[in-house]
Amino acid sequence: MLSGVAAMALSTVVSAQTFPTKPVRLVVSAAPGGANDVLGRIYAKQLGESLGKPFVVDNRAGAAGNVGSEIVAHAPPDGYTILYCTASVVVAPSLYPKLNYQLSELAPLSQVSKFPMAITVHPTVPATTIAELIALSKKRGGLTYGSTGSGSMNHLTGVLLNNLAGIENVHVPYKGAGPLMIGALSNEVSMATPTVFSALPHVRSGKVRALAVTSLKPMAVLPGVPALASTFPGFETTQWHGYFTTAGTPAPVVALLASEIVKALHSPALREAVESGGGEVVGTTPQEFAAVIKQDFEKYAKLVKISGAKAD
Repeated sequence: MLSGVAAMALSTVVSAQTFPTKPVRLVVSAAPGGANDVLGRIYAKQLGESLGKPFVVDNRAGAAGNVGSEIVAHAPPDGYTILYCTASVVVAPSLYPKLNYQLSELAPLSQVSKFPMAITVHPTVPATTIAELIALSKKRGGLTYGSTGSGSMNHLTGVLLNNLAGIENVHVPYKGAGPLMIGALSNEVSMATPTVFSALPHVRSGKVRALAVTSLKPMAVLPGVPALASTFPGFETTQWHGYFTTAGTPAPVVALLASEIVKALHSPALREAVESGGGEVVGTTPQEFAAVIKQDFEKYAKLVKISGAKAD
């Protein structure tokens, strides 16, 4: 007769070998129709086909992704509820004084992609390089820059630039990427810090000018546009996408999910969707993703503190 410990160990092995035996709930922290939702659905299709059970997308937008994060944090720790979200999950603890969950209640699976920001200006702004932009800002006592909201990755990019360049650009928050680009295109703000994904069509049409990107290296989709890291070594801010499940999920199930998520990155449709939008396909182990989360949590906590940002 098996002891309690031995029976539990056997159960874990068996569950990992047979997982999944029912549909998996994929909580996407975004509204239907947006870029995050589109990518989440491509992943769901790939994972469902690979593992033989449907991955059912459940859109749970709200509170900068906290609604979806809370659902997964408090789900049964069995791997049947997973979260697809952005780097906002590591900013939230610093931005929201009272969350209904802890970041430690989420188990990292894999960081799957990274979308850098673009530093853009309206064509009427007399600056064609970052050096000229900084000089102009100092001359005018600060410019205005738009973001997708207080505490967003776009906002914190501007905070980091202010801090490193010794300038005092004034933050103008918009409610989402659409309103931000409208403000940038109409010259409501001198500068904007959208994702490359959001900026790309407007840069190509000449309606805004890209001065730099916040990836560590220049990007093929924006030829001739340098990385900010060439001016400020190590400057990197990215709106990454990643997967989590509930903490306490058996390690073999976590390993299986992580492996299948990375395998899904080989899908031509998925790679095209990421790379055509200025993103980089990544694919990490849970341990590598945990290291990214720790580093980014500390990095963005400092920037939130410097900025004095509060949740909208």
